[in-house]
Amino acid sequence: MLNKTYPYYLANVAVAANTDLEVTDKFSGEVATRVAMADAAAIDKAIGYAVEAMPAMRAFPPFKRQAVLEHCVKRFRERYDELALALCIEAGKPINDSKGEVTRLIDTFKVAAEESVRIDGEIINLEISPRAKGYHGYVKRVPIGPCSFISPFNFPLNLTAHKVAPAIAAGVPFVLKPASRTPVGALIMGEILAETDLPKGAFSILPAHRDGADLFTTDERFKLLSFTGSPAVGWELKKKAGKKKVILELGGNAAAIVDGDQGGKLDYVVERLAFGAFYQSGQSCIGVQRILVHAKIYDALREKLIAKTKSLIMGDPKDEKTFVGPMISESETNRLAGWMESAVQAGAKIVAGGKVEGAMFEATLLEGVKRDTDLYRKEAFGPVAILERFDDFDAALATVNDSDFGLQAGVFTDSLAHAHRAWDLLDVGGVVINDVPSFRVDNMPYGGVKDSGLGREGVRYAIEDMTEMRLMVMRETW
Repeated sequence: MLNKTYPYYLANVAVAANTDLEVTDKFSGEVATRVAMADAAAIDKAIGYAVEAMPAMRAFPPFKRQAVLEHCVKRFRERYDELALALCIEAGKPINDSKGEVTRLIDTFKVAAEESVRIDGEIINLEISPRAKGYHGYVKRVPIGPCSFISPFNFPLNLTAHKVAPAIAAGVPFVLKPASRTPVGALIMGEILAETDLPKGAFSILPAHRDGADLFTTDERFKLLSFTGSPAVGWELKKKAGKKKVILELGGNAAAIVDGDQGGKLDYVVERLAFGAFYQSGQSCIGVQRILVHAKIYDALREKLIAKTKSLIMGDPKDEKTFVGPMISESETNRLAGWMESAVQAGAKIVAGGKVEGAMFEATLLEGVKRDTDLYRKEAFGPVAILERFDDFDAALATVNDSDFGLQAGVFTDSLAHAHRAWDLLDVGGVVINDVPSFRVDNMPYGGVKDSGLGREGVRYAIEDMTEMRLMVMRETW
């Protein structure tokens, strides 16, 4: 079970300032623990400590950064079950998905440990004309400065890790605001970081209400803001961020195309589509929301996918048989239920699921959804997927692109030409061939275009954002 209370971390130190934040068990709705909340004064102090820590972090050598990250990997493994249970309780994530996220947390820190000693520079040949004869160029990467991180509720371990682990590898101090609905995992991470010899002020982890956390965005002492969350909030924060670099990982309404040559592989395709659409109650920005199926195999796939969707068990996320747990709140199920009802009124048909009770939303499949409805145009962020058929592959690509979002897309096809055509034409950050867009490995570049965000995560790519190139030119003789 969770501890009765959790402190926040200010300049590497646990501070039991209060117990103002109630964290609920998302399945039972009962208060599971209480967490210390930071006010504006604490956030201001944390930023000041981060600034003061910058010289020490810059001097903290790569082998020591690597040792910190390796310590975290060791401790995460030792506390694997505790981390998984905490995630299951505070996020309502089914226990099998929770264990998977702890595994990815470990993977992300392992990759960061490896990358921490590979932050290399380059030698530039400047002798491109007679006037540069005898000049040599050298580039190294240096830490950008104190960073502000805001992480979301849906992957409170691994999406936090994708900010924290690269920061340690890059040698930048940071102040993190975890999601107030799911702060416990980040605070356990802080407890483990506090066991290391990171310089004082290297990290602060401060749960805070959104309306009291403007300093995370506006304070000019931060040199980078990395935000993961909703598009509406993310783009608004970018407007307020001033001169600092901004990285945004936002929403999507990801599509999967199933080509006409997949008739012999429907069992595999259906398994992956059901996983991509409904795992962790569909609360993933790369969850499968739109499924485009070639007319040649549409009826056969439809039948199998309906049966698979109906077979998914909804219930207590602590039960290993559960596939669909609660959404993060009843307000979210009410929102999504409203979108579904509007789509049905406009002519859509629910072919599987559709039951909503409290924070529980049954895995649901619809067809005939009009493309101008909220359910089609916006990010569902719940266990709902839309089936539609196509006859022409290029037309299917155009349909996928007919979206304000562009995070990832999946294409099931045996045609190398179609795979490359999708890679060429889909206006997304990543194309996954023969799997769902929900697939992610933690060392790959990950991010989107259009309303889906700005920049890329994936440890090495985050390190590049958290460092700057510094050039030295040397004249050989004078």
